[in-house]
Amino acid sequence: MSRSSYLFTSESVSEGHPDKVSDQISDAILDAFLENDIKLGIADDSQVNTRLGCETLCTTNKIVIAGEGRGQAPLFTKHGSKAIINREMIAQIARDVVKDIGYDQDGFSFHGSDVEVLLHGQSPDIAMGVDAKKKSKGAEEEGAGDQGMMFGFACTESEVYEKGSYMPAPIYFAHKILKVLSDGRRSGQLFDLQPDAKSQVTVQYVNGKPTGATKVVVSTQHNAESRNGKKYTPAMVKELIGDAVASALPDGWMPKKAADFLVNPTGNFVVGGPDGDCGLTGRKIIVDTYGGYAPHGGGAFSGKDPTKVDRSAAYAARYLAKNVVAAGLAERCTIQVAYAIGVADPMSLLVDTHGTGKVDEAKLEKVLAELFPMRPTNIRRTLKLNRPIYRRTAAYGHFGRPPEKDGGFSWEKTDLVDQLRRSMR
Repeated sequence: MSRSSYLFTSESVSEGHPDKVSDQISDAILDAFLENDIKLGIADDSQVNTRLGCETLCTTNKIVIAGEGRGQAPLFTKHGSKAIINREMIAQIARDVVKDIGYDQDGFSFHGSDVEVLLHGQSPDIAMGVDAKKKSKGAEEEGAGDQGMMFGFACTESEVYEKGSYMPAPIYFAHKILKVLSDGRRSGQLFDLQPDAKSQVTVQYVNGKPTGATKVVVSTQHNAESRNGKKYTPAMVKELIGDAVASALPDGWMPKKAADFLVNPTGNFVVGGPDGDCGLTGRKIIVDTYGGYAPHGGGAFSGKDPTKVDRSAAYAARYLAKNVVAAGLAERCTIQVAYAIGVADPMSLLVDTHGTGKVDEAKLEKVLAELFPMRPTNIRRTLKLNRPIYRRTAAYGHFGRPPEKDGGFSWEKTDLVDQLRRSMR
């Protein structure tokens, strides 16, 4: 028997967290490859030339970029049988990301960090399985870039607070707290904050509905001293950010007891970012998705081009789940899809509405497969994933954000709602 009243906690991390620095560098490099293809006229919504699996490590004044890929000049050229990377351009992309995040500290800065680029050409064995092949009816289909299973999720619980998000409340508000603090830091309003930060929100559910936050935890990097020369204490940081944190939560959600709003509970947080802790691409997959509220297949997103189903199929599964919920067919929906490497058609597609569905789940699976075939080529073309839209996804979550005019967050659109309603009658 499922519980209707409980506490659930999710965490988020800011764009200055070491792992998120790494994610953003990897995705900025992907954006550069895709933008380069567009400029050279070899990519559009129907095809993509870029292949990239880019991993980044960040530590004290050191950035290491590794992985495999395929691209065109000026970023990626061939010399005989070898792929040659323009390492200077890749290194500059990394420095630009670090500068934009705001790191110019003794232990980690955009100008002082050594950048080592170890990208190399894509394995021909992987390329052979992924590149589009002619099918019997003449259409081209790409194979999946890897085996694995991906999940998408949507729910109605946050709609009363944030219309259109269709996200679990704990992760949505954990993200929002840090985004408000980041905006304040960048604007100068919270001028003593530094880029690294984490949040954690515990939400109380009553009869299955979120009713408020029982605990809020924020750890944020800050200057050693305030502008009037006083050494910062956790109490001073708490006073500095308290109103901003409260503004990110619905009315009445901010914990009233001082002990339930924890700020820098280990003490001061002056040394942060990659100088305080090593960062790696792909280590914040739960932060990137649903905060632990829904299953995760295990594959990270950042640094992967849209032929890689770890990323594109997870976006597509979210797209379908969100449209199911937005169509009023369920209050909660989880979709699982699974692939074999080099094979276009998914191995399986599962729809689970967790007992909240108003339609037959088996029929819904068939309708979704007809309306939106989950083959990599269709996902990439329909959601227009060939565009340089990825760095912006690499902080504050890949889901629950409004679709953008240039194609960013296209998987958050609800343009299948009418078709779903008609098909399920």
